[in-house]
Amino acid sequence: DGTKGKTKLGANAILAVSIASARAAAISLDIPLYRFLGGISGNRLPVPMMNIVNGGCHALSSGLDVQEFMIMPVGAPSFKECLRWCAEVFHALAGILKERGLATSVGDEGGFAPALKSDEEAIETILEAVKKAGYEPGKDFKIAMDAASSEWKSEKGKGYYKLPKAGTEYTAEELIEHWAKL
Repeated sequence: DGTKGKTKLGANAILAVSIASARAAAISLDIPLYRFLGGISGNRLPVPMMNIVNGGCHALSSGLDVQEFMIMPVGAPSFKECLRWCAEVFHALAGILKERGLATSVGDEGGFAPALKSDEEAIETILEAVKKAGYEPGKDFKIAMDAASSEWKSEKGKGYYKLPKAGTEYTAEELIEHWAKL
């Protein structure tokens, strides 16, 4: 529209036309939209991240500092299969939790909220569920976390984090190293 901030047409109108143009171009080339938008790098479907275990403030009864543990079905051939694979792991995890006498109720964000002792135990249990569902950790599934570490205030000030349940303090670099080991 010629103006610096696109004020004549507005962002909503421009976005709608851009989306419609991209979809039309993808259809005319007979390729998926993600491939059109991604170009030569557009060879991967978007992968959902399914919240599977809640901790932190989303599950106050757990011993977990990390707020959300998620699974990512990176090996699935389609989005439909991504959803099926995640559901299978979710149900496998429910079975494992029941076998251990742990609650299968869900937290604020929809993941299980069992009384696990540590973030490490949560990851180990999720990996066990991935295997029980017939998948290979690292190849078929990866684990993602939403730690909500901005809530982990330390008395030492900015750049330091205190895990509320474990009580351990880390610098930003040490926290990254800690998570890499998990």
